[in-house]
Amino acid sequence: MSENSPVWVVIAGGGTAGHVHPGLAVARALVRRGHEPESIHFVGSARGVERDLIPAAGFELTLLPGRGFRRQLTLQNIKSAAGLAQAVAQARRLLRRLRPAVVLGLGGYASVPCALAARLLKIPLVVSEQNAVPGLANRLAGRWARASAVSFPGTKLSRAVLTGNPVRDEVQKVDREKDRSAARAFLGVGEGRHLIVVASGSLGAARINRATFEAVRHWADRHDLAVHHVIGRRDWQDLAHLRPDLSDATLDYKAVEYEMDMPRVYAAADLVVGRAGASSVAELAVVGLPSVLVPLPGAPGDHQTANASHLAAVGGAVMVPDAEMDGARMVEEVDTLLKVPGLLGAMGQEAAGVGRRDADNRVADLLEQHAR
Repeated sequence: MSENSPVWVVIAGGGTAGHVHPGLAVARALVRRGHEPESIHFVGSARGVERDLIPAAGFELTLLPGRGFRRQLTLQNIKSAAGLAQAVAQARRLLRRLRPAVVLGLGGYASVPCALAARLLKIPLVVSEQNAVPGLANRLAGRWARASAVSFPGTKLSRAVLTGNPVRDEVQKVDREKDRSAARAFLGVGEGRHLIVVASGSLGAARINRATFEAVRHWADRHDLAVHHVIGRRDWQDLAHLRPDLSDATLDYKAVEYEMDMPRVYAAADLVVGRAGASSVAELAVVGLPSVLVPLPGAPGDHQTANASHLAAVGGAVMVPDAEMDGARMVEEVDTLLKVPGLLGAMGQEAAGVGRRDADNRVADLLEQHAR
């Protein structure tokens, strides 16, 4: 670390929680190694979730102007190009002032200005790619990065090092065998019931939520099932008219707008149904939870299908195309998995076999290895 600057690393990127949480996990790993929190500086976008998540975690944050590019020629892209030029200039001034020993790019719009500025100032750069198919930002920055930390085997980035995708400390600490009984008691899950958790992001996924509404109506007279349905903030309002009234049903059905304590829910769950975002797939693997994954159609590079395929290939998950997911298909997939004795346990073991609880430390190793 420079004697004239307290900053050792700049962690750049964000926009979504899927980019921000891995960066926070790496930052906390560095703190455990003796780096002061003040020596870790985040750079994000004024439009991203990092503006709230990073300060709440106790780290310094600089927000850059601008927004990402659309995948066609538009007036907005012209404005975005001007905003990017401004952001690069601001990032260059920031890195000159902070003089970090290394920069970590997380992907997302805000990582690009810092990656370009790091190249101009000859500061070592490491990129961290969460998805099986790299995003545009990391494909660009990976060309001159000293190393590319990847989450899946075969990810096409230069100088790739398989580290896994860093997950939150709270998720790393989940022990399903040890924590299961207390978690189920806290959630009110009765003895003899399989707990199915449906969760598809902070906003929700209409296709999955509609299918769940249909499925729980079919399961209304089940005594052996509990469904914890995390609908999402957007769909909680938009799909309120479709939400079933199961107050007289024997099925234990609980719908919530947003789940603040997913680690506890993971500990209690027998099966998860949801999207295949990078953080979700990484957390399911680390915890060792079997899943039914419904990749988001139209995601850049179809990366959610690639993410889900890795877990499905080892037997840790079942993958269902979005267009095929409805109530009948959800009932079929869940009931099939529940009918085979020991199948969920075996799937959980296969998922855990590809989980990397030490991914945060692996990325921290790369930063310390390549820092100037």
